[in-house]
Amino acid sequence: MEGFLLIDKPAGITSHDVVNRVRRITGEKRVGHAGTLDPFATGLLIVGVGRAATREMEKLVGLDKTYEAVFVLGARSDTDDRTGKIEEAPIGNLPLPEGGIQKVLKQFVGEIEQVPPTYSAIKIGGKKMYEEARKGRPMEATPRHVTIYSIEILNTQQLNDSTTQRLHLRIHCSSGTYIRAIARDLGEALGGGGYVETLRRTSIGPFLVDDAISVTTQAKAWGNTTSTSFLIPISQFLARL
Repeated sequence: MEGFLLIDKPAGITSHDVVNRVRRITGEKRVGHAGTLDPFATGLLIVGVGRAATREMEKLVGLDKTYEAVFVLGARSDTDDRTGKIEEAPIGNLPLPEGGIQKVLKQFVGEIEQVPPTYSAIKIGGKKMYEEARKGRPMEATPRHVTIYSIEILNTQQLNDSTTQRLHLRIHCSSGTYIRAIARDLGEALGGGGYVETLRRTSIGPFLVDDAISVTTQAKAWGNTTSTSFLIPISQFLARL
């Protein structure tokens, strides 16, 4: 049994949890994924099943990605997302008009230098940043070159407390981009703070989350029958790159 799966990862589990579930469901030991998603995030995860498929995973490195994200402006989080310790970081004149936000967002479109979040899996001196941050020893990574192809405002919403504003965005970006860093930096550019409330990956290169299946659906397919209908043959998958 070899090929690729397009999985719609639910919130609350890691990308590695998905890999372990696929191992149990398929009975294959050689399983890997492309493009880690944070536990709180949902959306497209590409999983290679079998030795021949996992050998091809490196061809997926560098594919562009699209996300839909909800930012909260007027507050900040030590993890730059809703899972961290959140504190007020007021922005004046909320709610900001969509045109005003769009004007500031323009500085994040194109080739930019981005500092990864303190809570990220990047290693510095052999130590993972998020592990050191949890120990109270936060580290700062050097800025990284990424490309933001487009940022589209889908809608905005003033929250009940009147000190924060919710911003729903669609972001098309290069591999290696941290959406949490965009939220953080946007809040700072507006004179306060920002963090990611929800995050969903909708595409990786030519592959869409609309074509993905849930882990539950896959488990039922393999648990009740010998069906491999969700498994994309390696040659067919690679032909789409």
